[in-house]
Formats: sequence, structure tokens, C-alpha cells
Amino acid sequence: MARTPSTGPPVRLPDASPVRLPDAPPVRLPDAPALVAGVRGAAWLSPDGEIETLALDHAARRLGAGPPPLVCHARATARRLRTDPFPACDLLELFAFVRPARFCLPTPRGLAEAVGVALPGTLENEAESLIAAARLLLGELAAMAGRPEGARALGVAWAMARGGWPWGTAVVSALAGSGDSQAPHSRAMAEGLKVWRRLPDWEEGGAEGAPENRPVEPDEARARLARLLGPGAEERPEQAEYAAQVCAAFLPRERRDEPRIVLAEAGTGVGKTLGYIAPASVWAEKNQGAVWISTFTRNLQRQLDSELDRLYPDADEKAAKVVVRKGRENYFCLLNFAEAVARIPGRGGTEAVALGLMARWALASRDGDMVGGDFPAWLADLLGRGLTVDLTDSRGECIYSACDHYRKCFIERSIRRARRARIVVANHALVMVQAARGGDGGSLPTRYVIDEGHHVFDAADGTYSAHLTGMEAAELRRWIVGAEDGARSRARGLRLRIEGLVDNDDAGTEALHEALKAGRALPGPGWRQRLAGGTPVGPAEAFLALVRQQVYARVRGADSPYSLETGTRPPVDGLLDAAAGLEAALARLGRPLAALCRALSALLDVEADALETTERRRIEAMCKSLERWRIPQIEGWRDMLRALDGDEAEEPAEGDAGDGFVDWFGVERAGGDDRDVGLHRHWVDPTRPFAKAVIEPAHGVLVTSATLRDGTGDADADWAAAIRRTGAHHLPSTAVCAAVPSPFDYAGQTRVLVVTDVDRTDDAQVAAAYRELFLAAGGGALGLFTAIRRLRRVFDGIAGPLDEAGLKLMAQHVDAMDTGTLIDIFRAEDDACLLGTDAVRDGIDVPGRSLRLIVFERVPWPRPDILHRARKRAFGGRAYDEMLTRLRLKQAYGRLVRRASDRGVFVLLDRALPTRLTGAFPDGVEVRRIGLAQAVRETRAFLAEGEP
Repeated sequence: MARTPSTGPPVRLPDASPVRLPDAPPVRLPDAPALVAGVRGAAWLSPDGEIETLALDHAARRLGAGPPPLVCHARATARRLRTDPFPACDLLELFAFVRPARFCLPTPRGLAEAVGVALPGTLENEAESLIAAARLLLGELAAMAGRPEGARALGVAWAMARGGWPWGTAVVSALAGSGDSQAPHSRAMAEGLKVWRRLPDWEEGGAEGAPENRPVEPDEARARLARLLGPGAEERPEQAEYAAQVCAAFLPRERRDEPRIVLAEAGTGVGKTLGYIAPASVWAEKNQGAVWISTFTRNLQRQLDSELDRLYPDADEKAAKVVVRKGRENYFCLLNFAEAVARIPGRGGTEAVALGLMARWALASRDGDMVGGDFPAWLADLLGRGLTVDLTDSRGECIYSACDHYRKCFIERSIRRARRARIVVANHALVMVQAARGGDGGSLPTRYVIDEGHHVFDAADGTYSAHLTGMEAAELRRWIVGAEDGARSRARGLRLRIEGLVDNDDAGTEALHEALKAGRALPGPGWRQRLAGGTPVGPAEAFLALVRQQVYARVRGADSPYSLETGTRPPVDGLLDAAAGLEAALARLGRPLAALCRALSALLDVEADALETTERRRIEAMCKSLERWRIPQIEGWRDMLRALDGDEAEEPAEGDAGDGFVDWFGVERAGGDDRDVGLHRHWVDPTRPFAKAVIEPAHGVLVTSATLRDGTGDADADWAAAIRRTGAHHLPSTAVCAAVPSPFDYAGQTRVLVVTDVDRTDDAQVAAAYRELFLAAGGGALGLFTAIRRLRRVFDGIAGPLDEAGLKLMAQHVDAMDTGTLIDIFRAEDDACLLGTDAVRDGIDVPGRSLRLIVFERVPWPRPDILHRARKRAFGGRAYDEMLTRLRLKQAYGRLVRRASDRGVFVLLDRALPTRLTGAFPDGVEVRRIGLAQAVRETRAFLAEGEP
């Protein structure tokens, strides 16, 4: 059926529908149409089987005239229709209810594939597939009727139905079966949401002894690798060589604070993941210890989790020996969820819909990980963050053993599992934070594998920076004082956290009183409005108001919608006095917090015979929070304020070794409005604290990546830069450097084209170039941008023509989906196109035909902000800029070929690419400078050669 944006007469579907309807128990479907919106038109399938192809505005006008339509991803549909969000029976919500914690791409095709109906090929087929998927999913619920799992689901469904869920009637009817479908009492409905009562308690294991120190021999690593690959696997000598070389990281160290450190670059296709899993798993087994594998992107964490199935094919054994650890803010918090459930009014409320789906997910989740785990990211897009991902453990809000749900806590369960695991998969930030704070209730690991090592510098930069801003200071105030002015907040405040612990201790009670009083010097509710209006209250707001004044006075383009920054020197009148006043106020806050910590610690001794276990844990948790987080945070802020009137705040001079800090003032903006304002501090060389906290105490560290080295052509200089970027130069021991080249024939499998006749400053020309190149490739194209504004303008310019050609176009910052979901959809489709920024460049892994063209709109030079200028002076001037740019080009190009059979074209729409940057591309790959028309022809011809 042709797809045209018309409003012609409806067509009744023939009996031989292209969608295979599954066998299922009789179910009651909503008497509603199915709607699918494309870029230029929409398909409307009526309940009696008549289908129409409508213009988008016509489809939008129909929405309020009848029952809520069946759609797949209501927010994305509304955006396509260019209308406000509308009530809908969203198939994704139904899928999340019926199959919680299960993967599904949030598109009609992805849904069809997930539930097992025929894959649609047109908009009209997609509308039909929604009906088929609904029947199948409701049939699965009907099959649960009368069984325990059906009864549990029915309790949740009743609560959601009472909250106005469009699927409520159909779901309740399916689950009730022939039984009583009368609505239960509201208290019984609430019981359905109380999932904490059905979760098991975690168990405290015995203490793990220190691991032994037996080395891993190269032959052992090769043998383990062969076992992981299995019989009949393709021989990959590069992978075996890599596994053997990285064994040096698993040798016993000779001296304290001198770990065995190996920097290993493995070209794409070597198979480094299994290459290091092999020796790491041998070491863990031989020495009865844990190896922590650290990554930067969630995509690699998922890949690692999958690859570890080879090591532990038995699911129970894997669950015991492999743990994916993340920061507390990634995990579902049962206390936050319980409080949200308690706020649902007795008559029901719309919140019950989101909380019902969260309840279903929490009971099915493997580990409660809401960021990259089994929580579907598109659910937050549909339901909003407030009752989904914002239910994670907010920073500093955990009350540990004082929580009613402590023994069922996902976070605590993960921590305890990690103490007994053999392989722990974590991210760089967690590894760095945990090392800096001395561990998470256990000893620090002795062996690390740090994958995506090219991101170590950036990860350390984020971890070891400090920010005295309105948002940070207001958050500290909430942590101390608690919710104020009747605000509906989960902030509990110090008083509730230590309730009952210091009531009989005069020193502790006085310290608590003083801390609560001193905490009110920090920004209170409404601080943004007061700063914008020039009416600050208290020393913190007074300082921030002058910071804001200085930023707006000194920057060019103060009316820009983007964030602003300026140096700290010279200060505007009154700023140094305000800084001194805030520093004194912070000192008045730090003293009682320290005194409170001492008083609580003393209780562990004085009342050792009377304290219950839960009380001891509360005290220990509070002391840990104060000693490792809050008090150091306050002292760090005081140092930053004092430096404003001293030499410490000076930017480093040319050739500085990078041992110091860079300070500046900034105003963070969003949508043209001030979001935050404050003083920022970063290390010039953040690998210094990283090396001290993480590498130095370890016994062995492997840092690996496909792009550790720069491409200057000077091997010694490239390794020296890699050593510096990873912090290895701060250690007394010498790093072992190893490189295993890619087995791919890049010269034969890829083309690199630099287009010389497109004006990169002309958005129309850039959009035309993207359009023609994407059409020439027939999809499978990734467009990379250095600015969100240009990305959006190009999207607007090419979406229509690509849709007419049958090519789906998606874009970060345009589509109502998170970046990970967009990449998942792109990976699953052969001929889709995706536009994105650096988050897509660094996180995408798409083998096969789904990615055969990359177009970069300009050379990705680093942004010359205050921090970058300081590092440029310290790390070599122009050579530093060029190193960063080559590494970005190298990373982008490296996305193109992931398998030996892949072919692809890399196009740069920037004639100003210096020849010295072409070292980013592999040896033998010719960089050709040609016009756009020729680039289009060569792209089409080269990719056609690779077609079967």
C-alpha cells in the first residue's frame, strides 16, 4: 500500500492480513483505533479494520474525538504529530506491565519482534502490528488468571486502573478471567504496590580473606581463551597474543605502592574483551580474589555482562561470581518508592500508573539498576522522571540501616555480592570514588582492568573536581536541614537521620543544634529567583550573587542561551569580602559537623554494651558520610574561597607541570534561563589524584583501549602521551607498553573522504551534503556534530527527503528518547540514519550493515574554555589541541568497522582538516580531498561493491 500524506477514503483491510495473529485466549481489546505517525504522514486503523493514510495535522485533529488510540511511544508520536501529549493506550506501557524487565525496542517494529508477531514493512503494517501485539500481550495476562503471579499482577492492575490507566479495563478483565472483577477496597489496591514485602532479604556473607599472589602465565591465559571461544572457533592469533601480553598486569608486585601496570592498545577486531577476561579469570580463580573491570560507557558494561556468559554459562554460578556494580544513584530506592506510594490519595491518582509499572519492574529486576540495567529507558521518557528514574538513591539521602527496607535494599545487596564475587564490572567513576573514600565497607581491590582507557583523563577530571555552586550548596542545606516550607521532598535532614542516637549526649545534642543553625547560611528554597532579582539572603547567596554579576559583566554575548564563564581575577567590588564571609560561615558549619561525628564515634565505645546492631550501623554510616563526604566537601570549598585572595587561583604558566588547579566562575544556563551559578575548581592534571587513589595502592593494573595512542607517527612520543593521559607517569614503576594491531584491512574495507566544496558555516549546504550522502548510502548512516544547534537544523532540513526515500531518521536532542535507546534502534535496523553529538560518537558499537557511513560536519577541535586553555599551556600548546582532535577523529572512525566483513565510508565536511591530523586514520588508508558530487558518487559505488 503506498504511503502518502493524504486524507482519501478509508480502505478496509483484506482478510489475508500481512500480520500473523498469534493464538491466544479470548481477550477484550480496547475499542479504539491504532495510530502510527511517520515523518510526513500517519496511518490510522479503525476498530472495525478500515485503514487510512492521513496528513499529520489531520491525524492530530482526530485525537480528541474518540477513545485513546493504540500507539507505540506516545510522546514520540505526539512529537511527530506536532501536538501536545495526548491520552493513549501505549503498547510500550502494556509490554512493561506484562513482561517487566524485558528488552524491547520502543518502535512498532521492535515491539513486533519482541512479542513475536510478523515484522511490519510499512506504516499501515505497523498499525496492524499494534493490534496483534496487544492481543498477544493481553492473552499472556489471561493465561495468568487464577495463578499466584496473576493475583499479584491483578492487585497492581486495579491500582493503575483506578488511577486512570487507559489499559486498565482490558488488563483487569484479562487477569480476572472468569473470577470476580469487582474493584477491591482501596487499601487492597495499595497492597499491590507494596513490592518491598515480596522481595527477599539479602544475606551477610563471611569475611573474605586477602587474595594470594600467584602469577598468571601466558600459556594459562591462552588456554583459558581457547576454552572461552569454544571448539571450532575462528583462529585469532592477535587475540591470543594480546591475552599473553597483558598477563604482566597479573604478576605479584615487588614493592609497596609500585603496582604492575600495563598499557595495552588492541586494535579493533583483536577481541580485547575476551582477551583480558581470560587472564583476569585465571588470576581470580588461582588467588581467590576479585578482579574489577572498569568501563566508561554503559554499552561496554552490557557487552561485558554478555561475554561473561562464556566464562560462567550456568546462570546461578554467574550470579554468584559476577556482579555489575554502579554508584548508589543508579539503583532503585525502596524507601523513595514507598513514600511515593504513600502519597497516592485514597481515591486513586494518576501517579498510580507510573508506580504500578515501577512495582512490576522492581519485582522482576535482576539487581534494581535503573541506568543501563534491565530498566527500559523509554519508560522514563513515557512516564516522566519524577516517578521513575528519580526514585533512585538521591545523593547523600540514604539512611542506611535506619531504613525499614535496609535488608531488602538493592544497593546493599549489590555491595555484598561484590565482596564475594570473582569478577566485578564497574564504571570509572565508581572505581575512582570508592578508592578515594577507602572502599565500600570492604577492602579495596588489588587488581584492575581499566577498559576504555582513553577516557581515564576525562573520568578523573569529573570525579576529582569541586564545585561551590548554588545547586551543590542548596543540596547540602537540604541534607542538613531537611525539607523546608512544606516542600514535598525526600530530604530528611540530620535530625531524622540520627533520631534517638544523641538524645542523652549533651555534646552531640549541642553539635546537632549548631549544625542545623549553621546550615541555614547556605542557599534556601527560591535562591535562583533571589539571585536573578538581586535580593540574596545569607552569606552563600550574597557570594553567588556577586559571582553572577562578575560573569555577566565580563563575558561577551551575555544574552547567549548557552552557559557562561569568566576568570576569577580581578574580582568585582565586594566579592572578596563576600567570599570571606562565606568561608567563615562554612567554618561555623564544619566545626559542629566534626563535633557530631566525634560524639557519634564515642557512642560506639561508651555504649558498646547497649547499642543494638541497627544502631551501630546507623552510627557507622553517618560517621562515614561525614568523614568521607560532607566534611571534606566543606573544607574543599573553604580552600577554594581562600584561594580567591591568594596565588593559588592563578592559571598555570606556559610549561607548568600541571600539578595545580584551575578556578573560574560560571553560570550554567538551560533554555536561556540561569540554572546554576558558582565557583569551579579542576585539577590541571586530574590523573595525579587518580594515580594516587586508584593505581598506587593496587598490585596490578591493566589500562587498555583501541585508541590509547595518538597518531603523530612518532611511536615514542605517542606512548609518552598515552602514559601521561592515563596517569602512569606519576608512578615510580615503569609501565609495560604493548600494542596489538587490528587484523582488519582498513585500506580495503574503508574510504576516508574530505569534502572541499561545502561551506561548513552554511547550514543549508551542510544539510544538503548530509541528505545526498545518506541517500547515496541507502541508510546505515551516522551523522556526527559538534553543536546541538546545527544538528537540529540539519534534521529539519533532511527528515522529509529521507522519509520519502523510505529511510528512518532519528536524532539525539530531537527524538523523545534517551541516547542509548536511539542507538539500540539504529543498531537493529539496516537502513536507519542517526544524528548525534559526542555521546553517540563515544558510546556506539554497531557492527554490520547498520553502520556503513559516518559523516562528521567539521573537525572536532576542543572548545577553548578556561580549563582547556590552562591545560593547553601546561601540556604542549598546539600539540595538545592536535592530540585531542586526532583522538576524537580516531574514535569516530573506529566505529565504522567492527567485523572483518564490514565496509564503510568516513566523510568529513571540513576542507580545513590539517594534514597533520590525518594520523588519526590507520596506515594505508588514503585521505582523499574531493568535491561533494564526487564524494556522493564514490560513497554509492564503494558501498554497492560490498552488497551481496
